Amino acid sequence: MKHLTAFAFGLTTLTATAIMAQDRPEGLAALGPPPIPADNAMTPEKIALGEKLFFDPILSGNNAMPCSSCHLPDAGWAIQDKISFGYPGTTHWRNSQTIVNSAYYGKLFWAGSSGSLEHQARSAARGGVAGNGEDDMMEARLAFVPEYRKAFAEVFGDDWPNVRHAYMAIAAYERSIVQTDTPFDIYMDGDDDALDDAQKRGLDLFVGKAKCIACHSGPLLTDESYHNLGVPAYDGWQDDAIAQITFRFELLAKGSTEEMYRTTKDDPGLYFRTKQKSDKGKFRTPSLRYTKYTYPYMHNGMIETLHDVVEFYNAGGGENEFADNKSPLIEPLGLSDSEVNDLVAFLESLSGDEILPTEPDLPEMQPLPVAANN
Repeated sequence: MKHLTAFAFGLTTLTATAIMAQDRPEGLAALGPPPIPADNAMTPEKIALGEKLFFDPILSGNNAMPCSSCHLPDAGWAIQDKISFGYPGTTHWRNSQTIVNSAYYGKLFWAGSSGSLEHQARSAARGGVAGNGEDDMMEARLAFVPEYRKAFAEVFGDDWPNVRHAYMAIAAYERSIVQTDTPFDIYMDGDDDALDDAQKRGLDLFVGKAKCIACHSGPLLTDESYHNLGVPAYDGWQDDAIAQITFRFELLAKGSTEEMYRTTKDDPGLYFRTKQKSDKGKFRTPSLRYTKYTYPYMHNGMIETLHDVVEFYNAGGGENEFADNKSPLIEPLGLSDSEVNDLVAFLESLSGDEILPTEPDLPEMQPLPVAANN
């Protein structure tokens, strides 16, 4: 009888929790397990290999630019600067996005140019303003590391390390960097005490008066669509010669018209992929998760703090070179100072504790064994 009573109590508790969870705003949800592609299953051995490769500069042109150089764990797994680092002699031309919860995205990079973490890893390692590596060169380097030869054989069955498998291992590691236990997630799962009063008021504003949910919806808090918010152009293009050269290179390399190349002073964004004038200045909506640690914000880092972000939206966005394409969703919100503070408090509930792993020990290159003469 005691066991039956305990079982009944458990059912009552679960039912109450379910009722509380149902009494939550529509259009938002707690974050579940990340999707895993059928052709890149997660194993502890693959994740461990990917972790080493993520922190190892071996997958770059000059053997000095690992993934972690632009995705630093103690900087939100990004860069706490407007524009990300570039390959030596260059700078980047967009803000680094965090890899935390990147496993859930269907589109990677600010203009959605990669459809998977595997493709994203390859693009970053080979990119002219990032890794600047060549697959055959990086493969050869991997072959000079006995530990990597052994790991690639065990994980992928490679006789010699295959760089395509390196990207798969990195993607597997990145899919392990997720955060599903934020105060917001715990609240959405039924714990009324997970958010304080200010955060609850902020949540009401988020789905109501502030209209954030129009673009930041679902468990990941993004529609993964493209919008022009009127973010001002990166100010470094005015006085940083290397940044100017990099920007002009990107304009030319991505197929701008002659007129655009000579006159454009701002990042055309999605236009580079579609070549549609209506897409100039549009960028993919980022997730709002883990944003407590990923300042500054927007595709060019031109907004410093979460408070500044809310004030930017409250003012109806900004103005940029592509004003004709500014989203009609962006309009003045009329939030009071206290409402701005409440909304910021809610946004901070979308981040849990910082994810700060101990970096792995990296193996060293050694000469390849020489076959004995017969």
